[in-house]
Amino acid sequence: MPYFLSLPVDAGVRHILRLNPAAGRALIEFHEAVLRTDSQLRAQDKELIAAYVSGLNDCKYCYGVHAETAAAFGIDAAVFEELLADVDTARIDARLKPILRFARQLTVDPSKATQAQADAVFEVGWTERDLHDAVLTVGLFNLMNRLLEAHGVKGAAALFKERGQALKDAGYAPLLAHLRQG
Repeated sequence: MPYFLSLPVDAGVRHILRLNPAAGRALIEFHEAVLRTDSQLRAQDKELIAAYVSGLNDCKYCYGVHAETAAAFGIDAAVFEELLADVDTARIDARLKPILRFARQLTVDPSKATQAQADAVFEVGWTERDLHDAVLTVGLFNLMNRLLEAHGVKGAAALFKERGQALKDAGYAPLLAHLRQG
């Protein structure tokens, strides 16, 4: 049950963003710019990072939606729990592991991030742009996790599945229409 009385029982991101439409519009556009602009780090990789960060933060809504989005892109659903247990043993592309270790550091204790962690990302062939995109994704989802949790929005499995497929198919820009409806 949302903490804000103006939000419906089944509230989602679009309802929260309507509380301040200008900020909501900027946030949706930021999602689109960060998560749907490919570098070597593809949309499915960024969705995996989004789900991982959200799982670390125990944000049920964002974890549910972005795990489903990544799964819609073809990532094995079992990988998400494996990542949360241990990045090193998770069945994912080895090149993603240094990025996910860095994502964990930025989520759990950002002031302790090191040059060695960044260098580990570069050593497996990622560019500065790729790491920058990963850092933007981590920052965005630390923000979104706190936004959803602060409003008391938890979601449900059916919503996660629906939103995950919609985000895979159409990205984030269609959410702008929901702001106009509010």
